[in-house]
Amino acid sequence: MADVKRGGHTFKGYNKPIATPNHKSGKSHAVVARDAKGNTKLIRFGTQGVKGEGKNPRTKAGKARRAAWYARHEANIKKGGRMSGSYWSAKVKW
Repeated sequence: MADVKRGGHTFKGYNKPIATPNHKSGKSHAVVARDAKGNTKLIRFGTQGVKGEGKNPRTKAGKARRAAWYARHEANIKKGGRMSGSYWSAKVKW
């Protein structure tokens, strides 16, 4: 797969997120998303300095934090699919 250059970053391909810890937007990650029709979109997501709980939270508070995040963003994840920041945030950070 060829590298994709977009927004001043080089990505390893479409739908391959990268960390952008010092970006001026305040977002911690970016991805060039591509849908089934071939449309592409640069998506920045996540807040710098905030760590998600990951796929297997260890504490009761961590589990509650993860559940609350999904409760807030579930509709956006379903609605936007791969072309939404919520989808990528759920996949990478939570």
